[in-house]
Amino acid sequence: MSLLVVGLSHRSAPVSILERAALNADAQAKLVQDTLVAEPAAEAALLATCNRIELYADVDKFHAGVAELSTLLAQHSGVGLEELTPYLYVHYEDRAVHHLFSVACGLDSMVVGEGQILGQIKDTLARAQELHSAGKLLNDLFQQALRVGKRAHSETGIDRAGQSLVTFGLEQLAAGEPVAEWAAGKRALVIGAGSMSSLAAATLARAGVAEVVVANRTLERADRLVEILGEGGTAARAVAMDAVADELTRADVAISCTGATGLVLTADAVRAAVAGRTPTAGGDVPPQASPAGAKAAVDGCPVDPGAPVRGGFSVEGEAAVAGLDAAELEQHGAWVDNAPGERVRPSEADTIAALAAAGRVPEMRRERQPEPVRRVALALLDLAMPRDIDGASHRIDGVRLVDIESLADASADAPMAADVDQVRSLVADEVAAFGAAQRAAHITPTVVALRAMAADVVTNEIARLDGRLPGLDEKQRAEITQTVRRVVDKLLHAPTVRVKQLAAEPGGAGYADALRTLFDLDQETVASVSRATPRDRESATGTVGKNRGPA
Repeated sequence: MSLLVVGLSHRSAPVSILERAALNADAQAKLVQDTLVAEPAAEAALLATCNRIELYADVDKFHAGVAELSTLLAQHSGVGLEELTPYLYVHYEDRAVHHLFSVACGLDSMVVGEGQILGQIKDTLARAQELHSAGKLLNDLFQQALRVGKRAHSETGIDRAGQSLVTFGLEQLAAGEPVAEWAAGKRALVIGAGSMSSLAAATLARAGVAEVVVANRTLERADRLVEILGEGGTAARAVAMDAVADELTRADVAISCTGATGLVLTADAVRAAVAGRTPTAGGDVPPQASPAGAKAAVDGCPVDPGAPVRGGFSVEGEAAVAGLDAAELEQHGAWVDNAPGERVRPSEADTIAALAAAGRVPEMRRERQPEPVRRVALALLDLAMPRDIDGASHRIDGVRLVDIESLADASADAPMAADVDQVRSLVADEVAAFGAAQRAAHITPTVVALRAMAADVVTNEIARLDGRLPGLDEKQRAEITQTVRRVVDKLLHAPTVRVKQLAAEPGGAGYADALRTLFDLDQETVASVSRATPRDRESATGTVGKNRGPA
């Protein structure tokens, strides 16, 4: 069996795909259970966060495993396999271990070095254990990933490079102003009472907001969070979800992270909440002028650079046709063919023709234009996936909205700390050590079975000796028994130690087979040792027959 991970994240997929692929808790459990039913998988665990969905499994066949896990992800997410496949990544064996360890250290996070992922990995392991879907491999893997992540944060300065997604989001809302100064005295609304929302509430409390209002579907959970905030000296109260619209009218900042499958805050609700706070609040933000170099639509070109582009994508260069389907590409291609030379440069025409031949062009992220300076009456931070807050809210005057997509854009420009290289080196060492430990563990049942066979040989020979020399007293019998055991132990010690060392090296898996063949060990005996508890195996790997008869 071998480790396989198939997944997608903010690094491989646009937010629109991540939103559609997001799974609630019940769907996550069903996906794990269905993975176990699949023929290639013996163990399974799902790491699902606001910006990644990764399915880990112990499989016996690589290609069959990739196909099955990809199909299951598509079926449970509701995104068609053909549409989902370009955004999936696959890691196998050591590369899969390396990937999870990197994720645990925060190297693959949207905010490099953030430590919240460790809690999410811990939750993933706990859910897999509850579902009885994690066997020895995944238990060892996720427990070691937690140790590696903690080691990275304690032994390196990766924390200087990273912060929580909540803190990073608040920094974006503060727009360059220190968060503590920006948040001081504000009234905050936190929607949801899960781990991310709890972190948001605690972060706002530390930043010095005047009040935190927690809204949640389960009021008891909101009450618990409010109680914790109150113990820290922050004014806080809990409300039901149906009070959100009313509370929003009094809030200066709102953070939402729920597991809802639909919008929690519509653009109309946001517009109503800010109406009247400033002379223009609640109206539409005036459209920005087209960026320098953008050409006006002319002569029936189906791409209009002056109009909003679907999904917020650029219209410059190759991105002029980003996201268009085959019919639109054909129209645009016809326009290019008939366009005067001065209107379309030859290089552009060749590029557009090549893109049109591909059938559909992937969407491309635009360069984010600086927002015009205007008074912000309501700051919104949406950390949910799928999104809780209508993306159209950013076009409402007096509103600043930061969501997962804008955080991804901002984090791409964040400087990397020098400590990241140190963490990468640590991860590489830990991956090598984990691989060696797994290979060594693979041969341990064979070594235990060999020692058990030797112990049986000693026991049988001592019994034969008793029949031949019935006159031996207890002291003589004990001395002979101990001598025979010492001889067998010394004969086995060097080869068993050496075979463990050799098996731990890359390509050492064949030593277990060689040992079984040389000593004619019964395969079922080895298998039964594999199923034994670690304590049982440890007791059996000591001296031969140490628990048999007098010492």
